[in-house]
Amino acid sequence: MLEDRTTAAPSATPWPTAYPQGYAVVDVETTGLARDDRIISAAVYRLDARGEVEDHWYTLVNPERDPGPVWIHGLTSDVLGGAPLFGDVAGEFAERLDGRVLVAHNAVFDWQMIAREYARARSEPPVRQRLCTIALSKELGLPLPNHKLESLAAHFGVVQRHAHHALDDARVLAEAFRPSLLAAAAGGVRLPLHECRPLTEWTDRPSPRIGRQGGYAQHGWRPSRKRPACPYPNPGRYEPGKRLKQGMRVAFSGDTSVERELLEDRAVDAGLHIATSLSRLTSLLVTNDPGSGTSKTVKARQFGTPVVDEAAFGQLLADVEPADG
Repeated sequence: MLEDRTTAAPSATPWPTAYPQGYAVVDVETTGLARDDRIISAAVYRLDARGEVEDHWYTLVNPERDPGPVWIHGLTSDVLGGAPLFGDVAGEFAERLDGRVLVAHNAVFDWQMIAREYARARSEPPVRQRLCTIALSKELGLPLPNHKLESLAAHFGVVQRHAHHALDDARVLAEAFRPSLLAAAAGGVRLPLHECRPLTEWTDRPSPRIGRQGGYAQHGWRPSRKRPACPYPNPGRYEPGKRLKQGMRVAFSGDTSVERELLEDRAVDAGLHIATSLSRLTSLLVTNDPGSGTSKTVKARQFGTPVVDEAAFGQLLADVEPADG
């Protein structure tokens, strides 16, 4: 575990009184995206009300299972074998979240993983609001080519040293969040805050997946992976403002901030059908660039297929409606 403290000069920017008094910029690396996946490392940068760094903290976590896509996060079973269990660091983690807004890139994912770990530990994280930097960049109208952390970092001139390492990703996000926060304050932008609802109980699946590394492609271009048939009938198109429903056919197009196969796995675990192409039967298209000319986005416009971005899709995955019967 690592901690450091820095002191910064106060900013002269007039400050909205409704803004939070402190933030916890968080990044977690995990064994995957499903409900039984585990946190394997976590980092927190604590920031004051104006986004100045107060301190930072980092820890490895023994997931008590296969580490997942090692080629992404670089953490092997040997490295994690001697790390503390989540329950051993839950108190220290909580101290750094206490009374602050949780800030993360695709925050719904980090929040869900944290909430599940605390539920397993029969506890609750002391955080009640989260802020997604993807949503904030949209509120600010930043001219980003996509919603990856590296694009946000490049926009603000922040240098990434070790992508997919929790401590460096949290540092990068903290450095990119401060100018975003200052721009929001200067422009009178309302921060996109969302409620964090902790889990009150948890039951793990009886047989957590083992040996997952072999199931993921290790490069950007990959053949389609054959998946078992979705057990639920297609209930039709997604209706904006309503919940996703098990059996809905979801297609993806373009870059995503979360590894595509991991995102698809999470959708499958929620009971959705992954469509490799787009047709009139497709329930929803997920893309961070709806104005692109890809075949899927063009067909979505032709067929009137609903379109959401990755961040909105992550929110929808948190509450998928069970199939009928």
